[in-house]
Amino acid sequence: MNVIVANEQKDILSNLDIDVIKSINGSYDASEIVDMFKTFFYNRMILDVTAIKDYKNIENYQLIKDGLDVEKIIFFLPVGTEVCTSNFLSNLVSIGIYNFTTNIDGIKYLLNKPNTLKDVEYLKKESIVSVENVSTTAAIKVIGFRNVTEKAGSSTLIYMLKKELNAQVSNKVIAIECDKNDFSYFNDKDMISVGMEDLRDAVYKYSKDAIVLVDLGKSQDDSFCGEVIYLLEPSTICLNKLLKRNRNIFTKLNGKKIVLNKSLLTNKDVNEFEFEAKTNIFYNMPPLDDRARNPILGDFLARLGLLEVQSDGNGNRIFGLFRR
Repeated sequence: MNVIVANEQKDILSNLDIDVIKSINGSYDASEIVDMFKTFFYNRMILDVTAIKDYKNIENYQLIKDGLDVEKIIFFLPVGTEVCTSNFLSNLVSIGIYNFTTNIDGIKYLLNKPNTLKDVEYLKKESIVSVENVSTTAAIKVIGFRNVTEKAGSSTLIYMLKKELNAQVSNKVIAIECDKNDFSYFNDKDMISVGMEDLRDAVYKYSKDAIVLVDLGKSQDDSFCGEVIYLLEPSTICLNKLLKRNRNIFTKLNGKKIVLNKSLLTNKDVNEFEFEAKTNIFYNMPPLDDRARNPILGDFLARLGLLEVQSDGNGNRIFGLFRR
């Protein structure tokens, strides 16, 4: 039988169809949660982390890890908070917590197949590669991409980024798309398509020794990604369609890495866009020729931490051609 400890995400967890022996709602000190369950028998615990007072403090997870069997606990993380950042996930893995997700499908997956260290070790921070010395071991990272506006160009952008990485680093680069078949048209054996149910396994399989670029498609689970890029095509029709579907979309995206893709906006336009949307833009990516090398892609990858860009001797970044 299972236990649910919920708070702000209790409505989401109410949709979880599993046998439950005990369910509590509220906000508790980490030590209180340990005391409540250290002598209580259960098969698995689904722990909405917002039920932990000061849940953004990694020390509270350490307290739970020391007091309970965390192999039995699935940590349910709220989307869009700092506990879903690459830095926090790296900290969770470092203290021995491997089972965490942001959605119901992820919980169901982990109930049947709990993670081991090998499944999540790619989330640990690694060193970056120098452009001047491509024999250096590159960062092993998993980067996810989401189209926020319709047809924002994730497939082609991933293809071009993969080509740029192949030209710059010695590590293998794999691209994975979920529930799509666009990659087949690029005729690249290292660009593969998988179903939603196989996505996590595919990422684990390749992330052990490769940089992995993931087109997340309609998958809501991105907890296995070190970073997630949110792509918007900033044309009038695309943005108006987006706002008609969700007027609060930019509030939801606040703090995330938003990239304007296929963008013809100037720096002045981007500043105005940021002011009107009340959000920050991580990168302004212009339309690119997918048949050619594009130096701006090196700059973008450097800002993601996958490449280290050197100075040209005059204090200027080699790839610093376009506004972030």
